[in-house]
Amino acid sequence: MKAKTLRLKSLFDKETLKDIFRMSLVSIIITLAAVLIFGIIVKLVAVPDGIIMPINQVIKVLSLLFGAIIGIRYKNKGVPKGAIAGLIYTLISVFIFLISGGTISGAFGITDAVLGIVMGAVSGIIAVNTGKQRV
Repeated sequence: MKAKTLRLKSLFDKETLKDIFRMSLVSIIITLAAVLIFGIIVKLVAVPDGIIMPINQVIKVLSLLFGAIIGIRYKNKGVPKGAIAGLIYTLISVFIFLISGGTISGAFGITDAVLGIVMGAVSGIIAVNTGKQRV
């Protein structure tokens, strides 16, 4: 029975917290760069309004994926690392959006949080199971 219990101390050890922080930070940087490039494209080219929101979601998903691949160095605990980093990423991105003068509705925040957690977990799984450990 002891082997089946999840110990919080092992879940939040130093390496795991570094991976979570690194994944969140890399994902935010990628998102900011991609949104800036997309914003320039929207200004230069007539992009329909209906396409902006799906492109933003794709940017978020890809940012989390590449953030996990780049940020996760220790190839273990992919689901919790990714899920926590996805939630942190979502909270930081919503905060940055609010600072930049945007408004947010309740459904938008919940949808983004769920998407961030799920895609973070999936990205964590992919990052842990691909490539080699970089220590």
